[in-house]
Amino acid sequence: MSDPPEPPSGSNPANWDTRFAEPGYAYGTEPNDFLAAVALEIPDGPVLCLAEGQGRNAVHLASLGHPVTAVDRSAVGLARAAELARERGVPLTTIATDLADYPVEPDRWAAIVAIFAHVPSALRRRIHRQVERGLQPGGYYVLEAYTPRQLAFGTGGPRDPDRLMTLAGLREELGALELVIGREVERDIREGRYHTGRSAVVQILARRPQS
Repeated sequence: MSDPPEPPSGSNPANWDTRFAEPGYAYGTEPNDFLAAVALEIPDGPVLCLAEGQGRNAVHLASLGHPVTAVDRSAVGLARAAELARERGVPLTTIATDLADYPVEPDRWAAIVAIFAHVPSALRRRIHRQVERGLQPGGYYVLEAYTPRQLAFGTGGPRDPDRLMTLAGLREELGALELVIGREVERDIREGRYHTGRSAVVQILARRPQS
């Protein structure tokens, strides 16, 4: 049986609020596997987490000593993120806003993180232009997302093909960054109730050149 789809981007934020108000943590409290594997590559400095939901990745990065800002459209999700940060004894800044309305400050971030941040492709391309400028020289962009092949698995993610990503598309969108890791893989994911099972993903670790 496939998992329930993500609430569609552009829908009423209350749909995400409902998911994030359910008992427990919808996607668990531990960081995404790919993020955890590359986190030590991130240089000292502030980190921005986009579409961060209930905070599992942001809290992990804060535990490594980074000042972290978590952005999400769901204030309910970010309240749970703040709760998780308090439980883990780490500071966390949260901003409740739609990514379409959030300006990524240029030259600010040691890393920007987007884990399963599935937005319409036109908005994603606009965000990626800001990501390229928003990183400090030497800063990293970390992304994991579902690819179109995920539609056959049905183990998480959106059902709208426009919000799914490919390595070729991301190479084009992030052309100003140096690709350190870029791959499409199948892997087993166990992240809470809504990301569970064999999955098709794309993983990106990209660096802004020093000059």
